Amino acid sequence: MMNRLLMTGAAGGLGTQMRTRLKHLAPTIRLSDIVEVTDPQAHEEVVTCDLGDKDAVEELVKGCDGIVHFGGVATEHPWDPICNANISGLVYLYEAARKHGHPRIMFASSNHAVGFHPQNKVIDNTVYPQPDGLYGVSKVFGEALANAYHSKFGIETAIVRIGSCFPKPTDHRMLSTWLSYDDLAGLIGRIFDVPRLGCPIIYGVSNNTASFWDNRQVKWMGWQPKDNAEDYRAEVDAAKSKPAKDAPEVLWIGGAYTADKIHE
Repeated sequence: MMNRLLMTGAAGGLGTQMRTRLKHLAPTIRLSDIVEVTDPQAHEEVVTCDLGDKDAVEELVKGCDGIVHFGGVATEHPWDPICNANISGLVYLYEAARKHGHPRIMFASSNHAVGFHPQNKVIDNTVYPQPDGLYGVSKVFGEALANAYHSKFGIETAIVRIGSCFPKPTDHRMLSTWLSYDDLAGLIGRIFDVPRLGCPIIYGVSNNTASFWDNRQVKWMGWQPKDNAEDYRAEVDAAKSKPAKDAPEVLWIGGAYTADKIHE
């Protein structure tokens, strides 16, 4: 067991859900975000931190045995905020990890790192990145940075290309990309449990019948997602009209992100 686990982005959607699900991983969970993290429990430390502040990030990482990195800009935005949090902030995080004990890291990458791969072909973690916007580009950068720090300094990172992590799938694309909260928590548990991790790319997706992604290359981790978006297909069909056959939501893994212009 770790002594202290750092979770960045702890006030966001995933961080909020994982606080209770991951509390068994360490006696102390250090929660951080650029906004206030509310209602800390006895086992939680709260540190407000802008990832673009190098000195603050170094202090944030000090004393931590593991890092769950949800922090940063989580959707398509103009370049300046993406650069501050997802580029500079990630460099600061890895530099702090290098200086302070080489904690193992779970890096929340995104399906948008491969968003311009077509939906009609199942892909594994060896495909060339095809980002669908500046947000996706920042995640490709993060994946490359994680690999560099593993090769040069031995810092282990699980690169998790998260699909659509919500209580349930709400549209037809999510029937392929959905990741349940319980399956994400199970994956993070395995990331910090395996004796040797390395720097694998893992698709963060539940056991969906219609999945776009093949995780057989990382089967050795022992992660077995249990939920299946197919259980919600009838509900999605009743609530949503199926998109046209030539719609981005049907053609590309990244869905609507592939249709958006690059932000200026």
